[in-house]
Amino acid sequence: MSKDVFPELIDRRRRQGLGVAMAVVAGGLFAPLAGLATPSVAESGGQKVLRYALRAAETGFDPAPLSDLYSRIITSHLFEGLYTYDHLARPPVIKPLTADGMPEASADFKVFTIKLKPGIFFADDPAFKGGKRELVAEDFIYAFKRFADPANKAPSWSDLEELNIVGLNEARDEAIASHKPFDYDKVLPGFRALDRHTLRIELKESRPRLIESLADSSLRGAVAREVVEFYGDQIAAHPVGTGPFILANWRRSSLITLARNPAYRERFYDAQPAADDAEGQALLARFKGRRLPMIDRVEVAIIEEPQPRWLSFLNQEYDFIERVPEEYISQAMPAGKVAANLAKHGVQGYRSQAPDIVISVYNMEDPVVGGYTPERIALRRAMNLAMDIRAEIDIVRRGQGYTAQSPFIPNTSGYDPKFKSEMGDYDPARSKALLDLYGYLDRDGDGWREQPDGSPLRVWRASQTDQLSRALDERWQRDMKAIGIRAEIRPAQWPENLRAVQAGSLMMWWLGISAAQYDGQSTLGLYYGPQAGSGNYARFKNEQFDALYRKALVLPDGPEREALFVQAKRIAVAYAPYKIHLHRYITDMARPWIVGYRRPVFWNDWWQYVDVDDSQRKT
Repeated sequence: MSKDVFPELIDRRRRQGLGVAMAVVAGGLFAPLAGLATPSVAESGGQKVLRYALRAAETGFDPAPLSDLYSRIITSHLFEGLYTYDHLARPPVIKPLTADGMPEASADFKVFTIKLKPGIFFADDPAFKGGKRELVAEDFIYAFKRFADPANKAPSWSDLEELNIVGLNEARDEAIASHKPFDYDKVLPGFRALDRHTLRIELKESRPRLIESLADSSLRGAVAREVVEFYGDQIAAHPVGTGPFILANWRRSSLITLARNPAYRERFYDAQPAADDAEGQALLARFKGRRLPMIDRVEVAIIEEPQPRWLSFLNQEYDFIERVPEEYISQAMPAGKVAANLAKHGVQGYRSQAPDIVISVYNMEDPVVGGYTPERIALRRAMNLAMDIRAEIDIVRRGQGYTAQSPFIPNTSGYDPKFKSEMGDYDPARSKALLDLYGYLDRDGDGWREQPDGSPLRVWRASQTDQLSRALDERWQRDMKAIGIRAEIRPAQWPENLRAVQAGSLMMWWLGISAAQYDGQSTLGLYYGPQAGSGNYARFKNEQFDALYRKALVLPDGPEREALFVQAKRIAVAYAPYKIHLHRYITDMARPWIVGYRRPVFWNDWWQYVDVDDSQRKT
C-alpha cells in the first residue's frame, strides 16, 4: 500500500468510530497491534459482547417496507415469526418458534390452523403504558395486513399476494380503488383469530409450502398495533418484537447496538443435527439446555469499504467478520485453510456455499436495453455473452464463486448442477455476430456501435462506490468496449439503487440475491409479471412464464413441478432480462472467543446461538 492512502483511511476510520493504529508487515499483511484488542469483560461492564461490521448500510427496522439483507439481519433478532429453521439441521428443517406445534393442514392445503404458545410477551416499551403485552393471534394478522397496506409500499407484498389469502388481496385492492386508508379493523374471512392463541388461514388455491412463508422472522414476525400507532412515521427507529434482543442504540449507517431482551421468555438451546454431522453434534453437546440468548449485547458497525473492514478484524476491534472481502481471501484462507499468522491467534474460518446468485438487471421498460423485439433481445444476449464471468470470479472475486447457468439457487428446489445454458457462456465472437446481424453497427468508423436506427448506442449501469464495485465496473466496461459498446457507470449508495430499481428508473444494475427458503420458486419471482416493481427488478412480463409460475405454485414437490422449472429456466435464458453471473462462496472468520458459530443457510438469525468465552482473549 502506498503511504498516501493512510491519511484518507485514517480520516474515514475516525468518522466511522474505528481505531486508527495499524502496522504493515512483510508481504503486505496487516497484523494485530498490541493494545487494540476488543474491550475486556470488565470494560464491557461484565457483559458478553459480540462486535462485527456489516458491509452495507441498513435502511430501517420496520419489517413491512424492508427487502435488503442488512436490515433483515437486524430485524430477524428483534421479531419472531410463527416458525423458524433448526439452527443445526442440514439439510434445513423447519420447526415451531412462537407456534405451539406444526400447522394442521387440510388435505388440499387450502386451510391451515396454527396454535400459538401462550405466555410469550413483547419487549417492554412505552407504547404499552407500563403493562406487559402478550403475543396473540391478532398480532400476526395485523403484521400481514401491514404488507397489504398500499401506504407501506412493501417490496415483499408480492410474496403474500400470491398466497391468495381469502380477503387479503381484496382488502388491498379496495384501499387502492377508494383512495382511503387501509381498513385494519375489517375481519378477513381467510385470516382470522379463532381465539386468543389460534390462527386460521384459508387460501383460494392449494399452497403445499405455506409454512416456508411463515418461517421468516425478519419480515413475517409479529407486530403490535399499538406500537405502530404510538410511533407513527418513526416506527422504523422503534422496532418492538418478541425476539431475543432489543434495539438499544442506532446511529444511522454507522452503529447499531442490540441488547439482550430482559423480557424474553425461557427458551433453551436445542437442535437436531444429522447423526453423521460431527460439527453439529459437537455444538449440540456443548450448548444443549443453555438459556438463549447466551450473549448480552451485539454491536454492529457499518463499514462499506473492504479494506478498513478487514483491518478492523485483524486489529481485533471486531470479533467476527461476516463475508471476508474477496480482495483479502488469499491472506485470510489461502488454499482453503486459515492463514498461519491468524491460526496462531486461534482465528477460526468458515467457508460455505452461499444460497445466492449475482445478477445484472436490464430494465425491460428502458428504450435502449428493454423490450421484446428481436433486436432488443439480441442486444441483451450479446452483452451477456461479452461478460467474462470466469475472469470476474478469478481476478476480482479471487475465486470465491462459480459460474451460474440459471436463476435457480444452490440448496433450493429447482437447482440442477448439471443444467447448462447460454447464460454460462463467454463468447465475444458470437456477441459481435449477434450485434452485426441485428443492425448494431459502427457506421462512422469511430469504434463504437450505433443502434439499428442509427442513433448512438450508450448504456449505463448503476453501481456503488466501494472497492469491489469499482473493480467489477472496470471489468464490465472493458468487456463492453471489446464489443464496441459505450458503457457508463453511475454510482450511488446501495439503498438508493435499490429504491431506484424498484421504481424502474435504472437502465441496469448488478446485485446479489439470497434465498430465504428452500422453495426455488421464490427466485422465479424475478421474472413473474405481477411482481414487477418489487421482486421482479427487470419488470419482465411474459404470459407463458407467468402461467408456468402459477401452475408451479399449487403443485406439490415432485417430477411434474421440476419439469415446469426447466421450462421456466429456458424462457428466462431466451429473453435475457437478467444476466445470471455466478453463485458465491462465503468465508466468515471469528476470534477464538466467539464459540458456537455456524452460518445459517436461508435464515438471518444466529446471535442467540453463540457464546463469548472471554478466557480465550489472552490468545
